[in-house]
Amino acid sequence: MSNSSSITHFLLLAFVETRELQLLHFWLFLGVYLAALLGNSLIITAIACDHRLHTPMYFFLLNLSLLDMASISTTVPKSMANSLWDTRAISYVGCAAQLFMFAFLVAAEYCLLTIMAYDRYVAICKPLRYRTLLGSRACVHVTAAAWGSGFLNALLQTANTFSLPLCKGNAVEQFFCEIPQILKLYCSESDYLREAGLLVLSFCLAVGCFVFIVLSYVQIFRAVLRIPSQRGRHKAFSMCLPHLAVVSLFLSTGMFAYLKPPSISSPSMDLVLAVLYSVVPPAVNPFIYSMRNQELKDALRKLIPSVVFQQQLAPHLSSTSGF
Repeated sequence: MSNSSSITHFLLLAFVETRELQLLHFWLFLGVYLAALLGNSLIITAIACDHRLHTPMYFFLLNLSLLDMASISTTVPKSMANSLWDTRAISYVGCAAQLFMFAFLVAAEYCLLTIMAYDRYVAICKPLRYRTLLGSRACVHVTAAAWGSGFLNALLQTANTFSLPLCKGNAVEQFFCEIPQILKLYCSESDYLREAGLLVLSFCLAVGCFVFIVLSYVQIFRAVLRIPSQRGRHKAFSMCLPHLAVVSLFLSTGMFAYLKPPSISSPSMDLVLAVLYSVVPPAVNPFIYSMRNQELKDALRKLIPSVVFQQQLAPHLSSTSGF
């Protein structure tokens, strides 16, 4: 292929070749996908329906669940469909859209996790100013800034990635379209360096967010250790540990995938790492947050029986109403 204008589709990396394993991959991904949708949907519904959870922390958590649902829906369904239909193809427009959505959602989630670290810092270190610093208007503004930053980053990255000619085939060495794999198809090193410059800028911004999160938690842990009562320290740690676990999972898998030495890189390892940073976090985040959060667990306990009761009651209502 001489350039990107002649490319009509890309070929994604297949997990397995044999038909039986392809179907196994389909069912495994389907189970993970449904679990992610169910877990995040329950958290969103519980927060929306329980007035006790209408606080900044849960508002940010609701947005995180929305991002997780959208993120896993960007990559997993196409991979499942390819395994089910025994194909590797994705259209040129579909690849660009997938790359844009993934870059948008990942960047927005990282910004939101940074904001959530600030939320925990204010709640523990400046509790008397919590409502002033994080009122409803401020929460909406910073959340919109996170979504907007992700959108702008994805727009720049996608436009720059697909503006240069691609001369090294159309095989993407990953199960979804992502920027590093498209860079490998560039015609020359100068093209690669042009895109790499924009990636370096994004990397610097990511490092800035990481430093902010680390400094926030240094201040949080210093404040927690000064709390005289053991019960107070336990409550403070319970507020922070779920967020810290989600941040650690999100950053550790992504950083290792993108910063690992080339000497240990291989298609199979890249495939496993991609699953770890693109599929696992959206699926396990709801369980991490609901595991140690008593308020959220109480809201979910009330929500699930009410949903079951409404489902059981619906046939009787429809039969008595004549429908």
